[in-house]
Amino acid sequence: MTTALLSSAYCAPVQWYQKLNRYDAVVVEQYDNFLKQTYRNRCIIATANGTQTLTIPVEKGDSDKCLMRDVRISDHGNWRRLHWNALATAYGDSPFFDYYADDLRPFYEQRFEFLFDFNMQLTEKLCELLDITPNISLSEEYVQDVESGVDDFRDTIRPKHPMPDADFIPKPYYQVYAQRHGFIPNLSILDLLFNMGNEALFYL
Repeated sequence: MTTALLSSAYCAPVQWYQKLNRYDAVVVEQYDNFLKQTYRNRCIIATANGTQTLTIPVEKGDSDKCLMRDVRISDHGNWRRLHWNALATAYGDSPFFDYYADDLRPFYEQRFEFLFDFNMQLTEKLCELLDITPNISLSEEYVQDVESGVDDFRDTIRPKHPMPDADFIPKPYYQVYAQRHGFIPNLSILDLLFNMGNEALFYL
């Protein structure tokens, strides 16, 4: 049985969901320290002007070190409305935005206290929409010694300085702004879903 070890992620990139779909089991780490400028609280989408990063603000703790499972979402800046409006503007003309909007909009209307819980519930909904049924479990402690047969992608899948991943070779799919910007690989899974609909499963 093949197992992938992943960090928690907000509307994770296509590469992250490829692991969910291809591995027999996936363990999502919840006892690592929260790191800024990672997919834990940000996703990248395509807009008419190029890529845009959507970042969930988090509350600053007493220490720089805070376990991912303990990170609280901040209500600063009305981010829920801003994120949803950004998605509607970027993908309103995509083939499937209207089809999935009612399933996803509630996540931007409901208040979640913890980032990890928000990420996991949104992941569960996205898996449902993608029609994939991954075997996901949560780490019971920080996974320091990775067992044989477990592939660790916690540091591989990240926005800046991603590490090589021989199993992930992005292939172009339809994107609304491809004629303007060319194909942009490994964006948020939302980009694949809104542009390809139920064909997203075959891409993964």
